[in-house]
Amino acid sequence: MKMTEPCKLCPRACGVSRAEGEKGACGESAVIRLARAALHFWEEPCISGTKGSGAVFFSGCQLRCVYCQNQPIAHGSVGKEISFSRLVDIFFELRDKGANNINLVTPDHFIPQIAEAIDEAKKNGFSLPFVYNTGSYVTVEALRMLDGRIDIYLPDLKYLDEVHAGEYSGAPDYPGVAKAALQEMYRQVGAVQFTQVPGEEEPMLRRGMVVRHLLLPGALADAKRIVAYLYDTYGDDIYISLMSQYTPGEAVAGHPVLHRRVRRKDYDALVDEALQLGIENAFIQEGGAADESFIPAFDYEGV
Repeated sequence: MKMTEPCKLCPRACGVSRAEGEKGACGESAVIRLARAALHFWEEPCISGTKGSGAVFFSGCQLRCVYCQNQPIAHGSVGKEISFSRLVDIFFELRDKGANNINLVTPDHFIPQIAEAIDEAKKNGFSLPFVYNTGSYVTVEALRMLDGRIDIYLPDLKYLDEVHAGEYSGAPDYPGVAKAALQEMYRQVGAVQFTQVPGEEEPMLRRGMVVRHLLLPGALADAKRIVAYLYDTYGDDIYISLMSQYTPGEAVAGHPVLHRRVRRKDYDALVDEALQLGIENAFIQEGGAADESFIPAFDYEGV
């Protein structure tokens, strides 16, 4: 599956020739770059389990979130170029380390290469589930390249507020784009399915969608709209993951709103809203989550 030329994988449709070495709005050419490939223990319990998720962190990102939690790889220069065959080998190496699944993190701008790598791995007997971990700013046409290849979608729904989307991520069209992307993901994988995995006490997610929302300071009203939209649209066919771990970095130190962490009372109000709506399939974070480090060292481990 060749790189689409000119590139229109994301809604920015920058149209560059990445195969010829030009870098797109994502900051990447067609050459795969990774920052880390290792067991990751901080995803939702049904994805990480106790053995860990085999997280493959791709460099670059088409969103430009001013508060980005993975800024060194999304906006920076951290990343090591690898070959297509090396990506396939990494899948098997993570499997041999005991990973419950292969977790593709910020992968949208490498969809054609990933689809081909999954096909190659499966042709050689690979059977672990593939998790697609995305910010959801991706076209439906690009996602269709993954149909039949991805088992679990782990997308964000960052905003329904176009003003926030424009100011914080440079993408005022994000709400419409993300809703369409989620609908395509759900079409591909359907309702959540769990299975018992050797070595894990609790059933693990085998197929389906977990939609994440990271509560931002001053954005409680939009967060409530997001929760209501997800439940109205998908009911209990999906899980919703409500995250309180927002950690402001140096880039937003002077921002009038994003400079602070989320108030616990705001997060509790969001959880209460979910309960009042009748949502049962949800993950919530305990107090102090923002004090923990969910961000690994991007030191090229496993690359």
